[in-house]
Amino acid sequence: MKLLSRRALDQLGTLQASVQELAAHRNTALRMFIASRSTTTPIAQREFWLEFAWVDQEYRIAVRRLAQFCTDHQDSSHTRWRANTV
Repeated sequence: MKLLSRRALDQLGTLQASVQELAAHRNTALRMFIASRSTTTPIAQREFWLEFAWVDQEYRIAVRRLAQFCTDHQDSSHTRWRANTV
């Protein structure tokens, strides 16, 4: 089992929280864009689309950072992680 240092565990928590927060913003922006398709002008729809695209890009970057962290801290024996409590 691979042990994560406190620093790495804190970094993992921060990355996970970032992904969760951005996922919530992305879902809200997507719902607003979908609703705008039948209720707003084409110009306003474009603004909703741009907002969604921006948040989606930020979300994807956060997911890539989390995936990179996991790759960087992967144990070669593919065992599960646990917190280092020492």
